[in-house]
Amino acid sequence: MAEDSDLEKTEQPTGRRIEQAREKGQVPQSRELGTFLVLMVGAASLWSTGGWLTERSLQIGRKAFSIDPRLAHEPEQMILQLGTITMDALLTFAPILGVLLIAALLSPLILNAWIFSGEKLIPDFERLDPIAGIGRMFSWNSLIELVKAILKASLVAGVAIFLVWSKSEEIFSLLMQPLEHGIANAGHLMMFCFLILVSVLALVVAIDVPFQIWQYFDKLKMTKDQVKQEMKELEGDPQVKGRIRSLQMQAARRRMMAAVPTADIVVTNPTHYSVALSYKVGMGAPKVVAKGSGEIAFKIREIAAEHGVPLVEAPPLARALHRHVDLDHEVPAALYTAVAEVLAYVYQLTRWKESGGQYPLPPRDLPVPPELVPEAA
Repeated sequence: MAEDSDLEKTEQPTGRRIEQAREKGQVPQSRELGTFLVLMVGAASLWSTGGWLTERSLQIGRKAFSIDPRLAHEPEQMILQLGTITMDALLTFAPILGVLLIAALLSPLILNAWIFSGEKLIPDFERLDPIAGIGRMFSWNSLIELVKAILKASLVAGVAIFLVWSKSEEIFSLLMQPLEHGIANAGHLMMFCFLILVSVLALVVAIDVPFQIWQYFDKLKMTKDQVKQEMKELEGDPQVKGRIRSLQMQAARRRMMAAVPTADIVVTNPTHYSVALSYKVGMGAPKVVAKGSGEIAFKIREIAAEHGVPLVEAPPLARALHRHVDLDHEVPAALYTAVAEVLAYVYQLTRWKESGGQYPLPPRDLPVPPELVPEAA
């Protein structure tokens, strides 16, 4: 349809679309980055182990050239000698090869492209369609990959030709040098070529990686209708709804806990319920700024104690407030008298702390209507 044409895909991909692409194994990838890392690690390995590697190579070479020619008539002994030399060579180069293998396996992590997708294992018979195959061969992406391959091959070939031309005398002189000097100089020459090649590939990677990331997100772009449709689907997803409700509850709880230090008093059960009340001049009635049971009640008491908010044990009143008064709502008229007595006690307690005198006694037998008091937890 025209609505889904690439020209109308102007919207950046949503998180869900990116996640769906990853589940299908579609991630940004750069072959040049992997090649660059392998060569860079190889160059670093040769640089750090060059002396040891040269010595080991010399030992293996001496052993190979010191085989008694008469063993040619003894196949078993010749095979044994060659097997020993081959094993020494494998053990010598195995650490470097292992490091290169690890670098090749870990290189996709840089672009967060190391994932396993079962969909890639499912046969896709559409790929066997010759018409579709021809279409892919002459697609825009195939043309881009072809141009990249030609440019990269031309660049590498040009550098290789330049290296051979500029180092031709050194290369041919290796044939005339003693074995030990020849191997050492060959190692230095290889190291130089490695560094040049890594430098060239670094330039290629600096261009290719941003291009691959841009191309990946450009392919995932969406039309405005697709974005709207996805939003509708997300809003109807029970899991997404549950997640949204959970986040909303967490945010509301954080706001509620932040209001506890502003309360004038916290009425407790004393352990099961906690209700924080605030009364300021101009309010029609005291207001519940925080309430909760269980762990939330404990947290309210803990915050109140840290900020010097008085705690009053009044189980019937605490249960009535918790059951019948919503958060950020004023106390109902039926509980005015009980709440007034509790607030009066708090004000008396504050004056006692400031000026001393007779210690005020907490209120007892508060006038809480029985029909408002739920059964004790």
